Amino acid sequence: MFGRRVTLFKLLGFSVRVDASWLIIAVLITWSLAVGVFPYEYAGLPGTVYWLMGLVGTLALFGSIVIHELFHSLVARQYGLPMKGITLFIFGGVAEMSDEPPNPKTEFLMAIAGPIASILIGLIFYVLYVAGRASWPFAVVGVVSYLAWINWLLAGFNLIPAFPLDGGRILRSILWRWKGNLQRATRTASQVGSGFGILLIILGIYELFHGQFISAVWWFLIGMFLRGAAKGSYQQVLARTALEGEPVRRFMKTDPVTVPANLSIQELVEDYIYRYHFKMFPVVADSQRLEGYVTTEQVKTIPREEWNWRRVEDVLEPCSPELTVSPSTDAVQALAIMSKTGRSRLMVVDGGKLVAVVALKDLLRFLSLKVDLEGSSRPLTKV
Repeated sequence: MFGRRVTLFKLLGFSVRVDASWLIIAVLITWSLAVGVFPYEYAGLPGTVYWLMGLVGTLALFGSIVIHELFHSLVARQYGLPMKGITLFIFGGVAEMSDEPPNPKTEFLMAIAGPIASILIGLIFYVLYVAGRASWPFAVVGVVSYLAWINWLLAGFNLIPAFPLDGGRILRSILWRWKGNLQRATRTASQVGSGFGILLIILGIYELFHGQFISAVWWFLIGMFLRGAAKGSYQQVLARTALEGEPVRRFMKTDPVTVPANLSIQELVEDYIYRYHFKMFPVVADSQRLEGYVTTEQVKTIPREEWNWRRVEDVLEPCSPELTVSPSTDAVQALAIMSKTGRSRLMVVDGGKLVAVVALKDLLRFLSLKVDLEGSSRPLTKV
């Protein structure tokens, strides 16, 4: 979902990041406020004032979004659900979960927390607007009024029962509680979310034919995003349902291709990388004791003319817990590690020794076969 991200700060233990795509929406919102909304509502002010109002309104809006996502994260943490942090991106913000909620109650409370936060923020700004509209400068009153209205609009939009919006998660929690089946609840909520995405795409086409090019593009993009996110969320639940409870030993290859630490970089490239087409190789001693790993990225840091005399031990990286699993590790956990690290292969270690390698393609092949043979009706009944 995200590209290059920068961590801005930490808030109550959560990292707040901004994706590069956020700059696009920040510029567009500032521009639309400065040349459209504020001049229409508060005519007669200098142009520089409108741009200052637009900038302040944009920054305060995204501050409101951070608080919205923070409420999600706080509830999730309260119920033991690990959170990766909060990221601002082109479509707003997201609290990044590393796992599905454990039960319908957690899902409901976590989902409803965000809209409640936005309603409360809007109420605070409305109180400030009422208190200051008779005495404050028009510029300040305009920004405060906008922030009250936009936060209520944010709450209302998120409460639409279209997954993965907050309203869609509320719908899923209700269906999950009613039917006792997360998979079916996700499928229904995702279908609603996908349908809502289609409506937004149609709205975008309608706006385009009426000359509203900017709004048409945004409705179309948001619709496409919702459709993709709804489909992806359902596929994640399918994968979890199929793989949960399956140990890594069921998928691991017990004859992994390994390299010794004293191998030259030239031999590594010619005899291993070009032969096996892997991007990562475990580095082991004679006793199969795992010493680390070497990747094509590390090889690229060595000048070509040094490949003959430089050794693997010069570039190998020690293994971290994020790249190793045990034979008994749940396949869902292994898949989550791959997703988090971007690695398609993990090393399976037992007692400090390398016993196997588990590959993403083997997990996905099993997943495809299981879904094909058993269909999508296998119940998941954690309540």
